Amino acid sequence: MSVFAEAMRQRVRDARAALAAARAAGDAYEAAVAEDELEDALRLARCHGVDPDEPSPLPR
Repeated sequence: MSVFAEAMRQRVRDARAALAAARAAGDAYEAAVAEDELEDALRLARCHGVDPDEPSPLPR
């Protein structure tokens, strides 16, 4: 696995966590920002052939 692919997966995980936290807090602005970040991260991952949901073989 490439470092780039793992970085993309981590970016998607971070964006998903931020979106969940913003929604749980009821913060509409932060949710919108996090949603945009998630969409961008997913788009970049797909563009580079990275499956964002593939489990990482590396320890976190």
